[in-house]
Amino acid sequence: MPDLIDQLDLMLPAAITGSIVRTSGLTAAVADFPAPIGAVVEISRLSGEPLSAEVIGFRDDLTLLYPLQSMTGVRHGDRVRLVRTSRKIAVGPELLGRVIDSAGHPIDGLPLPTLSERVPRDRSGPTPLERPRIQEPLSTGIRAIDGLLTCGKGQRMGIFAGAGVGKSVALGMMARYSSADVIVVALVGERGREVNEFLERDLGPTGRARSVVVVATSDEPALARVHAASTATAVAEYFRDQGQDVLLLMDSLTRFATAQREIGLAAGEPPTTRGYPPSVFAQLPKLVERAGRTQHGSITAFYTVLVEGDDPNEPISDTVRGLLDGHTWLSRRLASQGHYPAVDVLGSISRLMTEVADPAHRAAAAAVRQALAVYREHEDLITIGAYRAGSNANLDAAIAMREPIQQFLQQDVSEASQVTAVREQLLALQRQLAAARQTTAA
Repeated sequence: MPDLIDQLDLMLPAAITGSIVRTSGLTAAVADFPAPIGAVVEISRLSGEPLSAEVIGFRDDLTLLYPLQSMTGVRHGDRVRLVRTSRKIAVGPELLGRVIDSAGHPIDGLPLPTLSERVPRDRSGPTPLERPRIQEPLSTGIRAIDGLLTCGKGQRMGIFAGAGVGKSVALGMMARYSSADVIVVALVGERGREVNEFLERDLGPTGRARSVVVVATSDEPALARVHAASTATAVAEYFRDQGQDVLLLMDSLTRFATAQREIGLAAGEPPTTRGYPPSVFAQLPKLVERAGRTQHGSITAFYTVLVEGDDPNEPISDTVRGLLDGHTWLSRRLASQGHYPAVDVLGSISRLMTEVADPAHRAAAAAVRQALAVYREHEDLITIGAYRAGSNANLDAAIAMREPIQQFLQQDVSEASQVTAVREQLLALQRQLAAARQTTAA
Protein backbone atom coordinates (compact mmCIF):
# COMPACT_ATOMS: atom_id res chain seq x y z
CA MET A 1 0.00 0.00 0.00
CA PRO A 2 2.77 2.59 0.78
CA ASP A 3 4.32 1.92 -2.66
CA LEU A 4 0.96 2.53 -4.35
CA ILE A 5 0.49 5.79 -2.44
CA ASP A 6 3.97 6.92 -3.45
CA GLN A 7 3.20 6.16 -7.11
CA LEU A 8 -0.09 8.07 -6.95
CA ASP A 9 1.70 10.99 -5.32
CA LEU A 10 4.00 11.11 -8.33
CA MET A 11 1.28 10.65 -10.96
CA LEU A 12 -1.65 12.78 -9.81
CA PRO A 13 0.04 16.20 -9.66
CA ALA A 14 1.60 15.82 -13.09
CA ALA A 15 -1.15 17.83 -14.78
CA ILE A 16 -0.64 20.91 -12.55
CA THR A 17 1.57 23.38 -14.40
CA GLY A 18 2.24 27.10 -14.46
CA SER A 19 4.71 29.61 -15.87
CA ILE A 20 7.34 31.95 -14.48
CA VAL A 21 6.16 35.55 -14.50
CA ARG A 22 8.99 37.16 -12.55
CA THR A 23 11.95 36.61 -10.25
CA SER A 24 12.78 38.64 -7.18
CA GLY A 25 16.06 38.05 -5.40
CA LEU A 26 16.26 34.34 -4.65
CA THR A 27 12.62 33.55 -5.44
CA ALA A 28 10.57 32.98 -8.59
CA ALA A 29 6.86 33.80 -8.93
CA VAL A 30 4.53 31.48 -10.88
CA ALA A 31 1.07 32.29 -12.23
CA ASP A 32 -1.87 29.85 -12.35
CA PHE A 33 -0.16 27.31 -10.11
CA PRO A 34 -2.34 26.09 -7.18
CA ALA A 35 0.34 24.02 -5.44
CA PRO A 36 0.53 23.75 -1.62
CA ILE A 37 3.37 25.08 0.51
CA GLY A 38 6.17 22.53 0.69
CA ALA A 39 5.41 21.01 -2.71
CA VAL A 40 8.37 20.06 -4.92
CA VAL A 41 8.33 21.43 -8.48
CA GLU A 42 10.51 21.47 -11.60
CA ILE A 43 11.25 24.55 -13.68
CA SER A 44 12.00 23.76 -17.34
CA ARG A 45 14.94 25.70 -18.77
CA LEU A 46 15.83 26.23 -22.40
CA SER A 47 19.43 25.41 -21.58
CA GLY A 48 20.39 22.88 -18.95
CA GLU A 49 18.53 20.37 -16.84
CA PRO A 50 15.20 21.18 -15.15
CA LEU A 51 15.61 23.14 -11.94
CA SER A 52 14.15 21.78 -8.68
CA ALA A 53 12.37 24.23 -6.39
CA GLU A 54 9.94 24.28 -3.49
CA VAL A 55 6.78 26.27 -2.85
CA ILE A 56 7.39 28.62 0.10
CA GLY A 57 4.35 30.92 -0.01
CA PHE A 58 1.95 33.09 -1.99
CA ARG A 59 1.75 36.76 -2.87
CA ASP A 60 -1.40 38.15 -4.46
CA ASP A 61 -2.31 35.60 -7.18
CA LEU A 62 1.23 34.27 -7.55
CA THR A 63 2.92 31.21 -6.07
CA LEU A 64 6.44 31.81 -4.72
CA LEU A 65 9.18 29.25 -5.39
CA TYR A 66 12.59 28.93 -3.75
CA PRO A 67 15.05 27.05 -5.99
CA LEU A 68 17.30 24.25 -4.77
CA GLN A 69 20.00 25.20 -7.29
CA SER A 70 21.17 28.37 -9.01
CA MET A 71 18.47 30.10 -11.09
CA THR A 72 20.88 30.68 -13.96
CA GLY A 73 19.04 30.12 -17.23
CA VAL A 74 15.53 30.70 -15.87
CA ARG A 75 13.48 32.95 -18.19
CA HIS A 76 10.11 34.66 -18.16
CA GLY A 77 7.48 32.16 -19.32
CA ASP A 78 9.41 28.99 -18.43
CA ARG A 79 7.03 26.15 -17.58
CA VAL A 80 6.74 24.89 -14.00
CA ARG A 81 5.49 21.39 -13.22
CA LEU A 82 4.37 20.01 -9.86
CA VAL A 83 6.39 16.89 -9.03
CA ARG A 84 5.06 15.91 -5.60
CA THR A 85 3.26 17.47 -2.70
CA SER A 86 5.38 15.86 0.05
CA ARG A 87 8.98 14.77 0.46
CA LYS A 88 10.10 11.34 1.66
CA ILE A 89 13.62 9.99 2.05
CA ALA A 90 14.95 6.47 1.65
CA VAL A 91 16.29 4.92 4.85
CA GLY A 92 17.65 1.63 6.11
CA PRO A 93 20.53 0.09 8.10
CA GLU A 94 22.65 0.37 4.93
CA LEU A 95 22.98 4.13 5.62
CA LEU A 96 25.43 3.45 8.46
CA GLY A 97 28.88 4.64 7.49
CA ARG A 98 27.57 6.78 4.64
CA VAL A 99 27.56 10.52 3.90
CA ILE A 100 24.35 11.87 2.35
CA ASP A 101 23.04 15.25 1.22
CA SER A 102 19.91 17.08 2.34
CA ALA A 103 17.75 14.98 -0.02
CA GLY A 104 19.13 11.71 1.36
CA HIS A 105 21.33 10.95 -1.67
CA PRO A 106 24.84 9.53 -1.00
CA ILE A 107 27.68 11.94 -1.81
CA ASP A 108 30.63 9.84 -0.64
CA GLY A 109 31.34 8.25 -4.04
CA LEU A 110 30.46 4.75 -2.86
CA PRO A 111 27.89 2.49 -4.58
CA LEU A 112 24.26 3.42 -4.03
CA PRO A 113 22.80 1.48 -1.09
CA THR A 114 19.63 -0.56 -1.44
CA LEU A 115 17.14 1.19 0.80
CA SER A 116 13.69 -0.36 0.87
CA GLU A 117 11.95 1.92 3.39
CA ARG A 118 10.66 5.49 3.02
CA VAL A 119 9.95 7.96 5.81
CA PRO A 120 8.61 11.53 5.69
CA ARG A 121 11.29 14.16 5.96
CA ASP A 122 9.07 16.44 8.04
CA ARG A 123 6.86 15.06 10.78
CA SER A 124 5.60 16.06 14.20
CA GLY A 125 7.35 14.99 17.38
CA PRO A 126 5.87 12.42 19.77
CA THR A 127 2.91 13.67 21.77
CA PRO A 128 3.61 14.48 25.44
CA LEU A 129 1.91 11.33 26.74
CA GLU A 130 3.92 9.15 24.35
CA ARG A 131 7.18 10.23 26.01
CA PRO A 132 8.32 7.99 28.90
CA ARG A 133 10.34 9.54 31.71
CA ILE A 134 14.06 9.85 31.09
CA GLN A 135 15.79 7.86 33.83
CA GLU A 136 18.80 6.13 32.26
CA PRO A 137 22.12 7.94 31.71
CA LEU A 138 23.91 8.06 28.37
CA SER A 139 27.70 8.16 28.21
CA THR A 140 28.80 10.95 25.88
CA GLY A 141 32.48 10.05 26.07
CA ILE A 142 33.38 13.48 27.53
CA ARG A 143 34.32 13.28 31.22
CA ALA A 144 33.23 16.80 32.22
CA ILE A 145 29.76 16.19 30.77
CA ASP A 146 29.35 12.62 32.02
CA GLY A 147 30.44 13.58 35.53
CA LEU A 148 29.06 17.07 36.19
CA LEU A 149 26.39 17.49 33.48
CA THR A 150 25.13 13.92 33.21
CA CYS A 151 22.66 13.41 30.35
CA GLY A 152 19.89 10.86 29.98
CA LYS A 153 18.78 8.84 26.98
CA GLY A 154 16.31 11.04 25.16
CA GLN A 155 17.56 14.35 26.56
CA ARG A 156 18.11 17.39 24.32
CA MET A 157 21.13 19.53 25.09
CA GLY A 158 22.69 22.64 23.58
CA ILE A 159 26.41 23.29 23.13
CA PHE A 160 26.85 27.07 23.18
CA ALA A 161 30.11 28.65 22.04
CA GLY A 162 31.69 31.25 19.82
CA ALA A 163 33.61 30.36 16.70
CA GLY A 164 36.82 28.38 17.13
CA VAL A 165 36.28 27.21 20.72
CA GLY A 166 36.17 23.46 20.00
CA LYS A 167 32.59 22.50 19.15
CA SER A 168 33.55 20.17 16.29
CA VAL A 169 36.19 18.41 18.38
CA ALA A 170 33.64 17.86 21.18
CA LEU A 171 31.09 16.44 18.70
CA GLY A 172 33.75 14.13 17.23
CA MET A 173 34.60 12.79 20.69
CA MET A 174 30.91 12.11 21.34
CA ALA A 175 30.53 10.30 18.03
CA ARG A 176 33.55 8.08 18.74
CA TYR A 177 33.04 7.32 22.42
CA SER A 178 29.31 7.60 23.13
CA SER A 179 27.43 4.54 24.36
CA ALA A 180 24.61 5.18 21.85
CA ASP A 181 23.83 2.47 19.27
CA VAL A 182 23.69 4.82 16.26
CA ILE A 183 25.12 8.28 15.63
CA VAL A 184 23.50 10.76 13.22
CA VAL A 185 25.55 13.87 12.45
CA ALA A 186 24.11 16.91 10.67
CA LEU A 187 26.64 19.40 9.30
CA VAL A 188 24.41 22.36 8.46
CA GLY A 189 26.01 25.30 6.68
CA GLU A 190 29.51 23.97 7.32
CA ARG A 191 32.50 25.14 5.29
CA GLY A 192 33.22 22.67 2.50
CA ARG A 193 36.84 22.29 3.61
CA GLU A 194 35.81 21.29 7.12
CA VAL A 195 33.57 18.38 6.11
CA ASN A 196 36.46 16.06 5.25
CA GLU A 197 38.39 17.31 8.26
CA PHE A 198 35.51 16.35 10.53
CA LEU A 199 35.09 12.94 8.88
CA GLU A 200 38.76 12.01 8.98
CA ARG A 201 40.11 13.86 12.02
CA ASP A 202 37.21 14.26 14.45
CA LEU A 203 34.92 11.35 13.56
CA GLY A 204 37.53 8.81 12.46
CA PRO A 205 36.94 5.30 11.10
CA THR A 206 35.53 4.03 14.42
CA GLY A 207 32.93 6.74 14.75
CA ARG A 208 32.08 6.78 11.06
CA ALA A 209 31.29 3.05 10.97
CA ARG A 210 28.20 3.53 13.16
CA SER A 211 27.27 6.99 11.93
CA VAL A 212 25.14 8.60 9.25
CA VAL A 213 26.46 12.03 8.24
CA VAL A 214 24.14 14.55 6.55
CA VAL A 215 25.90 17.45 4.85
CA ALA A 216 24.72 20.80 3.47
CA THR A 217 27.63 23.21 3.04
CA SER A 218 27.43 26.98 3.36
CA ASP A 219 27.36 27.54 -0.43
CA GLU A 220 24.18 25.49 -0.89
CA PRO A 221 20.77 27.20 -1.04
CA ALA A 222 19.04 28.02 2.22
CA LEU A 223 16.40 25.34 1.55
CA ALA A 224 19.09 22.66 1.35
CA ARG A 225 20.50 23.76 4.71
CA VAL A 226 17.05 23.70 6.32
CA HIS A 227 16.29 20.32 4.76
CA ALA A 228 19.58 18.87 6.03
CA ALA A 229 18.45 19.39 9.63
CA SER A 230 15.07 17.76 8.89
CA THR A 231 16.66 14.87 6.98
CA ALA A 232 19.10 14.11 9.80
CA THR A 233 16.25 14.15 12.31
CA ALA A 234 14.16 11.85 10.07
CA VAL A 235 17.06 9.37 9.83
CA ALA A 236 17.44 9.46 13.62
CA GLU A 237 13.69 8.87 14.01
CA TYR A 238 13.92 5.81 11.75
CA PHE A 239 16.62 4.19 13.88
CA ARG A 240 14.78 5.16 17.08
CA ASP A 241 11.64 3.47 15.79
CA GLN A 242 13.73 0.33 15.25
CA GLY A 243 14.31 0.22 19.02
CA GLN A 244 17.79 1.77 19.10
CA ASP A 245 19.32 4.52 21.20
CA VAL A 246 20.39 7.27 18.79
CA LEU A 247 22.74 10.20 19.38
CA LEU A 248 21.87 13.14 17.11
CA LEU A 249 24.63 15.74 16.74
CA MET A 250 23.65 18.89 14.84
CA ASP A 251 26.19 21.55 13.94
CA SER A 252 24.72 24.05 14.00
CA LEU A 253 21.23 25.13 15.00
CA THR A 254 22.25 28.74 14.40
CA ARG A 255 22.95 28.09 10.72
CA PHE A 256 19.59 26.34 10.45
CA ALA A 257 17.95 29.48 11.86
CA THR A 258 19.95 31.70 9.50
CA ALA A 259 18.84 29.64 6.50
CA GLN A 260 15.21 29.81 7.66
CA ARG A 261 15.63 33.57 7.99
CA GLU A 262 16.67 33.78 4.31
CA ILE A 263 13.61 31.79 3.26
CA GLY A 264 11.22 33.73 5.47
CA LEU A 265 12.43 37.11 4.26
CA ALA A 266 12.30 35.93 0.64
CA ALA A 267 8.66 34.88 1.20
CA GLY A 268 7.81 38.38 2.42
CA GLU A 269 7.76 37.89 6.20
CA PRO A 270 8.47 40.98 8.30
CA PRO A 271 11.87 41.00 10.03
CA THR A 272 11.77 41.15 13.84
CA THR A 273 14.62 40.76 16.34
CA ARG A 274 17.97 41.12 14.52
CA GLY A 275 16.23 40.50 11.23
CA TYR A 276 14.80 37.08 12.14
CA PRO A 277 11.20 36.65 10.88
CA PRO A 278 8.54 34.91 13.01
CA SER A 279 8.90 31.60 11.09
CA VAL A 280 12.37 31.06 12.59
CA PHE A 281 11.02 31.03 16.13
CA ALA A 282 8.16 28.76 14.99
CA GLN A 283 10.44 26.24 13.26
CA LEU A 284 12.99 25.86 16.08
CA PRO A 285 10.64 24.12 18.57
CA LYS A 286 9.18 21.94 15.80
CA LEU A 287 12.66 20.67 14.99
CA VAL A 288 13.96 20.03 18.50
CA GLU A 289 10.69 18.48 19.74
CA ARG A 290 11.16 15.63 17.27
CA ALA A 291 14.04 14.34 19.37
CA GLY A 292 13.44 12.53 22.65
CA ARG A 293 12.44 9.16 24.03
CA THR A 294 9.50 6.99 22.95
CA GLN A 295 8.28 3.51 23.85
CA HIS A 296 10.52 2.12 21.09
CA GLY A 297 13.86 3.88 21.54
CA SER A 298 15.45 7.26 22.12
CA ILE A 299 17.09 10.19 20.35
CA THR A 300 19.53 12.05 22.57
CA ALA A 301 20.29 15.30 20.75
CA PHE A 302 23.13 17.79 21.06
CA TYR A 303 22.60 21.00 19.09
CA THR A 304 25.48 23.43 18.74
CA VAL A 305 24.64 27.13 18.89
CA LEU A 306 27.07 29.72 17.52
CA VAL A 307 27.00 32.62 19.96
CA GLU A 308 27.53 35.92 18.15
CA GLY A 309 30.22 37.96 19.86
CA ASP A 310 30.18 35.45 22.76
CA ASP A 311 26.87 37.04 23.82
CA PRO A 312 24.75 34.36 25.54
CA ASN A 313 21.63 36.51 25.27
CA GLU A 314 21.49 36.96 21.50
CA PRO A 315 18.06 35.92 20.07
CA ILE A 316 18.76 32.37 18.89
CA SER A 317 20.78 31.42 22.00
CA ASP A 318 18.12 32.85 24.29
CA THR A 319 15.31 31.03 22.46
CA VAL A 320 17.09 27.69 22.25
CA ARG A 321 17.99 27.65 25.96
CA GLY A 322 14.29 27.76 26.76
CA LEU A 323 13.55 24.84 24.42
CA LEU A 324 16.22 22.37 25.50
CA ASP A 325 16.82 20.24 28.59
CA GLY A 326 20.08 21.93 29.49
CA HIS A 327 23.09 23.62 27.97
CA THR A 328 26.85 23.18 27.88
CA TRP A 329 28.82 26.40 27.59
CA LEU A 330 32.27 26.25 25.96
CA SER A 331 34.48 29.04 27.29
CA ARG A 332 36.89 30.99 25.08
CA ARG A 333 38.91 31.83 28.20
CA LEU A 334 39.45 28.15 28.98
CA ALA A 335 40.25 27.38 25.35
CA SER A 336 42.87 30.15 25.30
CA GLN A 337 44.48 28.50 28.34
CA GLY A 338 44.76 25.18 26.49
CA HIS A 339 41.98 23.64 28.58
CA TYR A 340 40.13 21.14 26.35
CA PRO A 341 37.33 20.37 26.14
CA ALA A 342 36.65 23.98 27.17
CA VAL A 343 33.52 23.17 29.19
CA ASP A 344 32.61 25.93 31.64
CA VAL A 345 31.00 23.73 34.28
CA LEU A 346 29.67 26.62 36.37
CA GLY A 347 27.99 28.19 33.33
CA SER A 348 26.40 24.92 32.22
CA ILE A 349 23.48 22.84 33.45
CA SER A 350 21.77 19.52 32.79
CA ARG A 351 18.14 19.75 33.83
CA LEU A 352 17.78 15.97 34.06
CA MET A 353 20.90 15.11 36.04
CA THR A 354 18.80 14.66 39.17
CA GLU A 355 16.75 12.03 37.30
CA VAL A 356 19.59 9.98 35.81
CA ALA A 357 22.38 10.20 38.42
CA ASP A 358 22.22 8.46 41.81
CA PRO A 359 22.45 10.45 45.08
CA ALA A 360 26.14 9.65 45.65
CA HIS A 361 27.02 10.82 42.14
CA ARG A 362 25.04 14.04 42.60
CA ALA A 363 26.65 14.77 45.95
CA ALA A 364 30.15 14.26 44.54
CA ALA A 365 29.36 16.49 41.55
CA ALA A 366 27.99 19.18 43.88
CA ALA A 367 31.19 19.08 45.96
CA VAL A 368 33.38 19.56 42.90
CA ARG A 369 31.16 22.36 41.58
CA GLN A 370 31.31 24.07 44.97
CA ALA A 371 35.12 23.91 44.95
CA LEU A 372 35.18 25.42 41.44
CA ALA A 373 32.77 28.19 42.48
CA VAL A 374 34.72 29.08 45.64
CA TYR A 375 37.98 29.25 43.71
CA ARG A 376 36.49 31.42 40.95
CA GLU A 377 34.97 33.81 43.49
CA HIS A 378 38.38 34.45 45.07
CA GLU A 379 40.56 33.96 41.99
CA ASP A 380 41.68 37.59 41.82
CA LEU A 381 42.86 37.57 45.44
CA ILE A 382 44.72 34.31 44.91
CA THR A 383 46.36 35.56 41.71
CA ILE A 384 47.78 38.72 43.25
CA GLY A 385 48.82 36.90 46.42
CA ALA A 386 46.44 38.79 48.71
CA TYR A 387 44.77 35.67 50.16
CA ARG A 388 46.26 34.31 53.38
CA ALA A 389 46.02 30.54 53.87
CA GLY A 390 43.87 29.46 56.81
CA SER A 391 41.28 32.22 56.43
CA ASN A 392 38.71 30.01 54.71
CA ALA A 393 38.72 26.21 55.01
CA ASN A 394 36.60 25.69 51.89
CA LEU A 395 38.86 27.95 49.83
CA ASP A 396 42.00 26.28 51.19
CA ALA A 397 40.59 22.89 50.12
CA ALA A 398 39.67 24.28 46.68
CA ILE A 399 43.21 25.62 46.24
CA ALA A 400 44.75 22.33 47.35
CA MET A 401 42.54 20.35 44.96
CA ARG A 402 42.82 22.79 42.06
CA GLU A 403 45.18 20.63 39.99
CA PRO A 404 43.38 17.26 40.50
CA ILE A 405 40.06 18.85 39.53
CA GLN A 406 41.56 20.47 36.43
CA GLN A 407 43.10 17.14 35.43
CA PHE A 408 39.67 15.55 35.77
CA LEU A 409 38.00 18.22 33.61
CA GLN A 410 40.63 18.14 30.85
CA GLN A 411 40.65 15.24 28.41
CA ASP A 412 42.71 14.30 25.38
CA VAL A 413 40.77 13.61 22.17
CA SER A 414 42.12 10.04 22.16
CA GLU A 415 40.80 9.37 25.67
CA ALA A 416 37.32 7.90 26.19
CA SER A 417 35.11 8.00 29.28
CA GLN A 418 32.08 6.16 30.61
CA VAL A 419 29.58 7.33 33.21
CA THR A 420 30.31 4.49 35.65
CA ALA A 421 34.08 5.13 35.65
CA VAL A 422 33.60 8.90 35.87
CA ARG A 423 31.31 8.44 38.86
CA GLU A 424 34.09 6.63 40.76
CA GLN A 425 36.57 9.40 39.89
CA LEU A 426 34.15 12.00 41.22
CA LEU A 427 33.65 10.08 44.47
CA ALA A 428 37.45 9.97 44.89
CA LEU A 429 37.67 13.75 44.34
CA GLN A 430 34.92 14.27 46.91
CA ARG A 431 36.86 12.25 49.50
CA GLN A 432 40.05 14.19 48.76
CA LEU A 433 38.20 17.51 49.11
CA ALA A 434 36.80 16.44 52.48
CA ALA A 435 40.26 15.36 53.65
CA ALA A 436 41.81 18.63 52.48
CA ARG A 437 39.12 20.59 54.30
CA GLN A 438 39.74 18.73 57.55
CA THR A 439 43.48 19.20 57.22
CA THR A 440 43.25 22.95 56.72
CA ALA A 441 40.67 23.28 59.48
CA ALA A 442 42.98 21.49 61.90
